Amino acid sequence: MNNLDYGIIGNCRSAALISKYGSLDWCCLPEFDSSSVFAKLLDNKIGGSFEILVSDDYHIDQYYLPGTSILVTSFSNGTDAFEVRDFMPRYKKDRGGYHSPPEVVRYFKLVSGSPVFRVKYDPKLEYAIGRTKSYQKSNFIASLTYDERFDTLFLYTNFNKKKVLEGTEIKLNRNGYFLITYHEKIFEPSVRSVYLELERTKVYWLNWIERIPLYDQYSDWIERSAITLKLLSYQKSGAVLAAATTSLPETIGEVRNWDYRFCWIRDASMVIKVSSELGHKNMVKRFLRFIIDLMPDKDEKLQIMYGINREKELTERTLDHLSGYEGSKPVRIGNAAFEQRQNDIYGILMDVIHQQLMHFRTDIEHDEELWSITKGIVWVVNKHWMEPDKGIWEFRTEERHFTFSKVLCWVAIERALQVAMLLKKDSKIQKWEILEQRIRNDIYANAWNEKKQAFTQSYGSEDLDASVLLMEPYGFIDAKDPRYISTVKAIGKELSNDGLLYRYKNKDDFGLPSSSFTICTFWYINSLFKIGEHEHAQKLFNQLLSYSNHLGLFSEDIDFKTKRLLGNFPQAYSHLALIETAMNFSSLTKDEQTLEDLQ
Repeated sequence: MNNLDYGIIGNCRSAALISKYGSLDWCCLPEFDSSSVFAKLLDNKIGGSFEILVSDDYHIDQYYLPGTSILVTSFSNGTDAFEVRDFMPRYKKDRGGYHSPPEVVRYFKLVSGSPVFRVKYDPKLEYAIGRTKSYQKSNFIASLTYDERFDTLFLYTNFNKKKVLEGTEIKLNRNGYFLITYHEKIFEPSVRSVYLELERTKVYWLNWIERIPLYDQYSDWIERSAITLKLLSYQKSGAVLAAATTSLPETIGEVRNWDYRFCWIRDASMVIKVSSELGHKNMVKRFLRFIIDLMPDKDEKLQIMYGINREKELTERTLDHLSGYEGSKPVRIGNAAFEQRQNDIYGILMDVIHQQLMHFRTDIEHDEELWSITKGIVWVVNKHWMEPDKGIWEFRTEERHFTFSKVLCWVAIERALQVAMLLKKDSKIQKWEILEQRIRNDIYANAWNEKKQAFTQSYGSEDLDASVLLMEPYGFIDAKDPRYISTVKAIGKELSNDGLLYRYKNKDDFGLPSSSFTICTFWYINSLFKIGEHEHAQKLFNQLLSYSNHLGLFSEDIDFKTKRLLGNFPQAYSHLALIETAMNFSSLTKDEQTLEDLQ
């Protein structure tokens, strides 16, 4: 396996990654950012996994049940066949709220014959720091660790528990199940109860996906990406994770390995904007509540990122006992970037607030909170927009006057003006218009490079940067403006490599970038489309889609030479950009599928 050939399952509380061979190689319980219980993804030897082993004559295939996050891995040797349906339960409770327990269910469905398989059940709690021992009890298998701190995991099954622990052959004569849970069950599960969980979860996802419009092109890609974004949202707080993993490297063997199980205001705001366009208003409301609760005071306490439960301290440390993904060390938990200042986050957040007030006005109290946040953002931007920052790419040393940061400061004021007009707060408009024009003029005066005939990465620089392509989508410049067209072409010439884009090519804190940042290629394709090069853009888009894994999922990066997926996975950034790009090429269509088509 060398292409992140994994599927993601989840229930908006946590998630798990399952390989195309049916091995559960990554899962943190009880929540996304908890310590891992399976981490083979980060250490082949000691990380821990739950594998399904069959003889070499079995063919293995994998796919999602359409319109759901239920992952099916099928095993067949022509005569004997079975399916494993992996999911994490999620559905609405009768009394309100959601049933989303910290559990992974592996439902075995007999298809034909008498299949034989073995399992390797090898949980390693607390990031495999200490020893985990598993014991057979009367109703379940218990796994315990004491070394790092006390922790437990429970496995319920209708298969022979002794054979499970010993890894000996099991013959599948009827449907069966494994239920991995962080909490001991009060009522013992059964095949029937687990099947009901499966069906209820299936109905939940079908109802969820029904709200998304159908498009005449790329509709399947849009739906799979939308489900993936939903799987990266955290129901309890409204946070949206950047990815489900930590420390998957941007380049094999290098040290660009980060923990992405947190909520970046930038990434999350972009996800929320796309989700609202797809009709999912509740995600928008929950995220805005997440933000409102982070800003109780009318000051500038907004960080670039937070923990999923609004934690502000995300101290970074390394797990040196883990060898890392394909030997890429260090493995990090926590993320030191939480201490950085990035001035672009205010514009991205204001863009979401503006959209919320424009399309989803709720109640006076809510609008008043958003108006307070709007005034606070303008105050912060007015105070700090002239200062350098770390930028969208989180340079860890030098601060600069990054063009993208300046443009997003302009966005913050421009959207605040729109909000003031919506709420008829006329007293603010004239003063804010002066600030908006001042920032705009500053960008045109300092970000344009005559020699490059392009807007560059930072003031006074000749380095090009894919992030400046977003000047047009955010409304700073028209797609027909010769300066934008020239910038798009210059970026394509300098940063494109066989249809994939570098973020930038100048040296950063860790040397020269050596892989393509997936979202940048989507941005470039969108920009080509906007300047009228539709055929070229669609060709590059189809080529990029072919680099996804077998389930249509993308990570953060793509290797230029091999086209393998790299970086944390699945990446919210990549999938929101996929949706935006696909929507450019598509128009709404009527649903002409029959029920038989959906089976």
